[in-house]
Amino acid sequence: METPKGTIIYTTVGRTHYGFDVFSLHIATSVERRLTDGVSVNFNAQFTGDDVVFVSERTGSARVYRTRPGKPEPEQLPGAPDSYFHDRPIIVSQSNKLYFISAHEQPDRHFKNWSALYAVELNGDKREVTRVTPPDVADFSPAVSQSGDFLAVASYGSRSWGGEFHEINTDIVVFKASEPEKRLVICEHGGWPTWSGDSTVFFHHQADDGWWSIFRVDIPENFQEYSDFPILPIRVTPSGLHCFTPAAFHDGKRIAVATRRRGVTYRHIEIYDLEHKTFQPVTEPLNPSFHHYNPFVSANSEFLGYHRFRGESTQGELIVPNIESIVSPIKTLSLLRINGSFPSSSPNGDLIALNSDFDINGGIKIAKSDGSKRWTLIKDRTAFYNSWSPTERHVIYTSLGPIFSPASMAVQIARIKFDPSDLTADKEELPCDVKILTLDNTGNNAFPSCSPDGKSIVFRSGRSGHKNLYIVDAVNGESDGGEIRRLTEGEWIDTMPCWSPKGDLIGFSSNRHNPADTSAFGAYVVRPDGSGLRRIQIAGPEGSEEAARERVNHVSFNKDGDWLVFTANLCGITAEPVAMPNQFQPYGDLYVVKLDGTGLRRLTWNGYEDGTPTWHTVDELDLSRLSLNGQDGDKLEGQFEEPLWISCDI
Repeated sequence: METPKGTIIYTTVGRTHYGFDVFSLHIATSVERRLTDGVSVNFNAQFTGDDVVFVSERTGSARVYRTRPGKPEPEQLPGAPDSYFHDRPIIVSQSNKLYFISAHEQPDRHFKNWSALYAVELNGDKREVTRVTPPDVADFSPAVSQSGDFLAVASYGSRSWGGEFHEINTDIVVFKASEPEKRLVICEHGGWPTWSGDSTVFFHHQADDGWWSIFRVDIPENFQEYSDFPILPIRVTPSGLHCFTPAAFHDGKRIAVATRRRGVTYRHIEIYDLEHKTFQPVTEPLNPSFHHYNPFVSANSEFLGYHRFRGESTQGELIVPNIESIVSPIKTLSLLRINGSFPSSSPNGDLIALNSDFDINGGIKIAKSDGSKRWTLIKDRTAFYNSWSPTERHVIYTSLGPIFSPASMAVQIARIKFDPSDLTADKEELPCDVKILTLDNTGNNAFPSCSPDGKSIVFRSGRSGHKNLYIVDAVNGESDGGEIRRLTEGEWIDTMPCWSPKGDLIGFSSNRHNPADTSAFGAYVVRPDGSGLRRIQIAGPEGSEEAARERVNHVSFNKDGDWLVFTANLCGITAEPVAMPNQFQPYGDLYVVKLDGTGLRRLTWNGYEDGTPTWHTVDELDLSRLSLNGQDGDKLEGQFEEPLWISCDI
């Protein structure tokens, strides 16, 4: 099978700032202890006797690890060999079996969630991974009963993904570990189940009054023959605050929950007494200004666990690296995550231009391709989407103005010129000249891409009242009387253009196939003279339901111009969004496809939003030379938000 080559650089929204570690708290004394070592991010843990099993991304993909008393480094546990995503690990002590979620098996069609439950026996040498979830079914967030005989999952069933990415439409399903094919829906519309003993399942669900609350269902012993499910669940936690991701204590008297209260910015862990209906604060007295996620409870009910930002006073990784290597499913293709957005590499590949945080730092930064040094080119101005001139090492094009703005909002195309001799180790900021190429009062001009000969810029403009594509002189712009011409025209959105390295095509995203839908975009190509415009059929043929649902953005050509990389929604949801920090669209995976629509391959698997990918100008980067230990980078400060759609203003 033909595969693309080279290196793709991209961003993952928020992920570089998480700095998660797993912590435990002795409930009686409120003594908190860190259980993981501050390497990468560590999260979604469970107690396993004296050990803790957890997920870590330290090797460039999400794998399952276990701590061992007396051992300085965690042990990587067996998982699905071809999987780049593992989540929610649970070890059943009675059988020494590891359960986990993976997303490595492709469903029968696009717009279906890939996540499913798998198991592996930890005894012996064979350690064969078996799928527990039935074929063509998607499961999330497993829980095992106290005896290990029963499991519960949040299941999407065999339905196609409905497109939701806030509260996903899963049901609570239970089954015997010995008979996983005999599944029973005990409650519709719930997530993140947890068992109390072998007979009660708690889960979160958004109540009719708008508050996320914990509900329960009591299950009869012969539940597989019971015909009255699903039933109306019993609400456990009260109105007036959000409660989610429950963990039941084995004494049956309490549950640990993550909460969001009115007037409190942060997510905290609390213990809810089921008999007295009272809350006991746990993490807010200790760490009032940190988010705390996804509690878990020890078998003796003495310890409570969770993950949070590790803090600045602890040992471990405290600097966000400029560049980090991510495991790629294609051996001929490398993946690099950058600490920023909209990367663009210099003609000889030694430098990368990028935009840092749009709210905090703004502007443009230039980083060495090995991640060892970074400079500020523009600061205190909002800039986004960069295009390095293919013929000039000292010229970068960008958009200046607010991102995500309407067609009439003033955004300008700028040509940034700097002196490469200023790229020295002792400097932090680079002097530069900024030339505005677009005229005032021409609306939203953004997403510039330079032609291979360095003479022209294609960009998106809202000057007509609709966002279409234009081409302008790359040196003079229209402000100095340079030539400008319209490339596309219509009452729709044509955006994010990218000029192919050979100069024969311009790729872009557009909703021209359905202008009424401003969220569904397809991938298109057109010649620079306006001829040959066509859509690249990715999810399905033109006019099909699959083609209408595509959300394809940020297309970029490889060096030979025969492959595209892009971000899209083709594989649905990978993890429950309520259980993690804010993601604007937590279905933004990266893909590659040939220009004829064949060879589609998924590149990234996680619960985050991956975006703004581009092919590096150098085919073969020496990844062994990457500076990944963070000598130069942002200070890790845990800068991330709660999901914006979880509102306490109800």
